[in-house]
This record gives sequence, C-alpha cells and structure tokens, in this order.
Amino acid sequence: MSYIGSLDQGTSSTRFMIFDNSGHVVGQHQLEHRQILPKAGWVEHDALEIWQRTKEVIVGALKQANLMGSDLVGIGITNQRETTVIWDKASGHPLANAIVWQDTRTGDFLASLSPEQCRTITDKTGLAIAPYFSGSKINWLIKNQPEVQNAIKKGNAMVGTIDSWLLWNLSGGVRGGVHATDVTNASRTLLMNLETLDWDPELLQIFQVPHEILPQIKSSSEIYGLTDPAGPFGSAIPIAGILGDQQAAMVGQVCFARGESKTTYGTGNFALVNTGTEIVRSKNGLLTTVCFKFGDAPAFYALEGSVAVTGSAIQWLRDQLQIITSAAEIEALAETVPDNGGVYFVPAFSGLFAPYWRNDARGVIVGLTRAATKANLARAALEAICYQTRDVLDAMSADSGVKLKQMRVDGGITANNLCMQMQADIMQIEIIRPMIAETTALGAAYAAGLAVKFWSSTDELKKQWQQSRSWNPNSASVLATTGFKSWKKAIDRTLNWND
Repeated sequence: MSYIGSLDQGTSSTRFMIFDNSGHVVGQHQLEHRQILPKAGWVEHDALEIWQRTKEVIVGALKQANLMGSDLVGIGITNQRETTVIWDKASGHPLANAIVWQDTRTGDFLASLSPEQCRTITDKTGLAIAPYFSGSKINWLIKNQPEVQNAIKKGNAMVGTIDSWLLWNLSGGVRGGVHATDVTNASRTLLMNLETLDWDPELLQIFQVPHEILPQIKSSSEIYGLTDPAGPFGSAIPIAGILGDQQAAMVGQVCFARGESKTTYGTGNFALVNTGTEIVRSKNGLLTTVCFKFGDAPAFYALEGSVAVTGSAIQWLRDQLQIITSAAEIEALAETVPDNGGVYFVPAFSGLFAPYWRNDARGVIVGLTRAATKANLARAALEAICYQTRDVLDAMSADSGVKLKQMRVDGGITANNLCMQMQADIMQIEIIRPMIAETTALGAAYAAGLAVKFWSSTDELKKQWQQSRSWNPNSASVLATTGFKSWKKAIDRTLNWND
C-alpha cells in the first residue's frame, strides 16, 4: 500500500498526518511551539523551532504508522497563512522571529497610507487594510531589522509565509531548496493581484517590498520539488500540494462547488463560502480570497470571514487566568451553570476582525455581578466563539443573498458538544461535523494526492466525505434573540479603547 503525508503547521502546534487512499488516518504526531510575546500586541514565533518541530513530527508519525518515508507517494503542506518569516539563503537562518498573523505592530504604518493607496490595495487584493496580513509585516522587518537590510543588499534575503519556509527547508534548504508559495497563501499578503494571480508592482511599491525576495507563486496542487533524502523522510518524495489552512479545510470538507461553505474552529475562527471562478467583492466586511487552484485549471475564489480569537480565548483562560488546567475542561465547567449569568466576554485581544475590522477594539468582560463565577465566564467564552461566528455568517448571507440552512464545521472545538449546540441555537441552523474533524490536514493531503494521481478526481474525494454528528437548533433558545442583542451591546463596549 502507498500513503499520502500532510504537514499541518498551525499557530500553536505542528502536526504530521498520514492518510491512506480512503482518507483514513494511519499515523500522526503533533507538538506545540512557543508563543513569543515581546510587547503588548506583538506575537512572534521562532521559525527554527518550527522547523525543528516539523522534523520531529514527521519522524514521530512515520514511527507510529510503522512506515518509511519511501512509503509515501507525496506530501502536502498547510499552514497558518499570514505569519511571515524572512531568512538568509546562504546560512539558512531566520533573520528575525516570524511575525504572527495576530500581531498588530504595523497599525501605525497602515494608518499612514493615503485613501488612494488604501483603495488600490483593497481593489487589487480583496482584503482589508489590517495588520493581520503579510505585506505590512514584511515592510516592518525590512525597515526595523538591519540584518534584513544587509541580506537584501547581498542578494541573500528570502521572505515568505510559513509554507515557503518549510518547502525551502524540506527540499534542501541551503543546498538548493525551492522558494515558492501557492496562490492561496499569496492571496493573504496584500501583495498579490487577485486577477493576475501574481505579485503586483504597484502593491510592492506601496509596501516597499523588493520583488526578488518573494517566492514564486504556483498553483495549490502540483509538484513543487522533492524532499531532501538527507532530511526527515530519508528519501526523495514529491512535495505536491500547498494550501493556506482555511483553504485546506475547504478542500478537506470537499467544498468544491459554488455556494458550499465551512467554518473551521482553531486558534481563530474562519468561515468561507466558495464563489466559483467569480471574484465577489464584499459589501459587508468580508474578505475576497483565492479558494484553491488545482494545476492548470482556473482558480476558484471564496468570501471569508475571519475571527481573530476563539480557541486562543480558551488558552487564555487556561494559561493566563488559570481557571482551567486543560482546554478540554471548559465544557464540563460551563455545564455546571444553566447560562452565562449575564456575563459576556468579547476576546478582542488584537482588535476585531470580520465583519468589524476595528484595530482600536480591545477585549472586555461585561455584565459582572458578585454572583458571577468562573463557570459563567467559561460559558461566556464558549458563547463568544459562537456569537463571533454568527456575525460572520450573517455578513456572508448578506453578500451572497443566500441564507444558510446548514453549516459544515471542523477543528478542535467541534469536539465540544455544548459549544456546537450553542452554535446551532445561536444561528438557528443545523451544524454538521464530518467523520474526520481535522480537515485542514486532509485538504492538503487531497491537493497533493490529486497532483500525483493518488486520487483521480474531486468526484472521488466527494464520495469519501462522511458525517460524524449533527446538532439541530432549539427554536426556544434565547441565545439567538436576547442573547445576541446583548452580545452586540458588548461589542460596542470594546470600541475606541486603543488610541
């Protein structure tokens, strides 16, 4: 038998998963990495640590599955998208810590752009003017890191999102690694033109980014290069798929047709709806992005709503407030009370993303009385995940003119049955979880598998999708009515806090 591997590099951890031809998991290994927080609003990762974790999880998953690297016919890569790393191709070392998508340090630079520049950016990229995206992060690294400036002068600087960093290292690194990215990751940089699917000279000028340090943009499903036999696989394997994490989840959920949608619950929440080959411009605070491009076939696009803090709010309760000792405990704690006790929690730790796009917002807990307990706060945190998701899906319905009747979900928090029932009640639609909840890794495997003919077509992949569980809404729930009204009041309290 032969298998497909998938490297899933996320905000808090790195995982390698191995799938058989039926899409079943035969081996996996996952490790966390540090979150580096030098200042308020700054979030960084050590790219060398991520590369080290990558090698470890590959070896661990192969060992668990009792396989050799040569048993894999290809691998896919999926990644936290906007997180930006710049490195020296001669030494192979990062020139600074990677700046994570949650980081807000570039707000002042973006505020200095003229209205005309802002219109140019949004028209060409379909994105909002926000520190979230990679363009201003690259600008900051160039302006503030002398090592970066020196490397650019010497012709040694390479920049990219994490997929590019991992592709380069896996394919040989300083011994001739491939410097490339795919259209989905490139579409999150503020530097790629949605229509040409290439780096745009005018955008590069606005952000003062030299073209020569950027990776080559390729499709999401093709052979980019081979793994270095001296690396963790021990053999030359085609690296044949790259997708940003949310687009990978769309592929893993087999949302190949126009109008199909999914929501992924991870560190943040991300809802996407496939708009086919049409570039749909949002009027309600959503982003226009590339959904996927398979080989020479036309690109498919999507509307996306991004929520910055959902699963990471649970981590905050665990690590900073220490009211739980593991993320899994929150469901049992929240179930000890019948409701939130009037407490609402808006975790706008780095501003609000879709559909508000307010960098000035900061997190609030409102409605506190002396009767409030940690269980009420736990319940409010789960509700916040669901209310933020409804905000995005309401905007999506307004843009598309279609009211959703059901929503496919995936990601870690979907194992929390209480949260998923809350989601059904708040949105008043059916929530459906697939058999394989970690569809991000599966989507990258699918993209690679299509490129190496492990799977014949998207029709074959559709036949593999199976439902694990669904949740139907309680029409009598107050979460969708008075609860949502109170949530909107809580949102108002977050605004204009950060000057």
